[in-house]
Amino acid sequence: MTRIAIGAALAFVLAATAAHAESATCKKVRFADVGWTDIQVTTGTTTTILEALGYEPEVKTLSVPVTYASMKNKDIDVFLGNWMPSMTADIKPYLDDKSVEVLGVNLDNAGYGLVVPDYVADAGVKSLKDLGPHKDQFDGKIYGIEAGNDGNRIISTMISKPENNLQGFELVESSEAGMLTEAEKDMKKKKWIVFLGWTPHPVMGAMKIHYLDGMGDSGFGAATVSTNVRAGYAKECPNVGKFLSNLKFNLAMEGEMMDPVLKNGADPKATALAWLKKNPDAAKPWLVGVTTFDGGDANAAMKAALEK
Repeated sequence: MTRIAIGAALAFVLAATAAHAESATCKKVRFADVGWTDIQVTTGTTTTILEALGYEPEVKTLSVPVTYASMKNKDIDVFLGNWMPSMTADIKPYLDDKSVEVLGVNLDNAGYGLVVPDYVADAGVKSLKDLGPHKDQFDGKIYGIEAGNDGNRIISTMISKPENNLQGFELVESSEAGMLTEAEKDMKKKKWIVFLGWTPHPVMGAMKIHYLDGMGDSGFGAATVSTNVRAGYAKECPNVGKFLSNLKFNLAMEGEMMDPVLKNGADPKATALAWLKKNPDAAKPWLVGVTTFDGGDANAAMKAALEK
């Protein structure tokens, strides 16, 4: 009778664990990383936690257009960098055909738009329409980041509209690091420059810059960042879906992780792990209602991973 009772109890435990365990097809979680420092560190944080839970995350560096096309084709599962409203035009076709879903906002109180140094703003350039009369002082250039970026598209659209008086300006596409290097170089010489800025960002956050007004409905201004998944993913892999839905970052958190990446070239994922070890309770709200891949205690697994 004792053996029967023990066997029955063991069978019950195994059945309960199996009921909560994720499907084998969910073990690999495929992320898109568009190469922006904030998304590199949030993706690094997320994949580090998933590894602690027994998953096998995979990260591919893709442009924004390729990210959404890949999600539609079911080649990518998750994207943590849906900046809104600036990326409205990028995501709209995929929301319309229901191939991409928004799980929720993972960061609020962000900002995105064109900036000038404070000394340029003090000279009277405080709005988009103030740029035109000073084209020569800006060398006719507006600095953006990589090709295919939503911010670059918005800038190009602004240049093309006669009412903005930006005729003769050109968009200079570069990397985030390249744009910042140019901005820092020009600001040391007190040269006039206008470039794409955003918050959170430890380097730009420390710069004495002014966000230009007069952006209208362009998509620049106050911003949020959302988590996207391919259609049906959260239902197919509900444990990962719950975890991703729980994810909520903040400006201070992201800024602290981004700082060593931008200033010292630190690895984003290693930086995320170091931050999690320094802030071991940060993941607890993200793990509410979440288990390990095989149905175990997520908080215990996370604690063990951070103590290694």
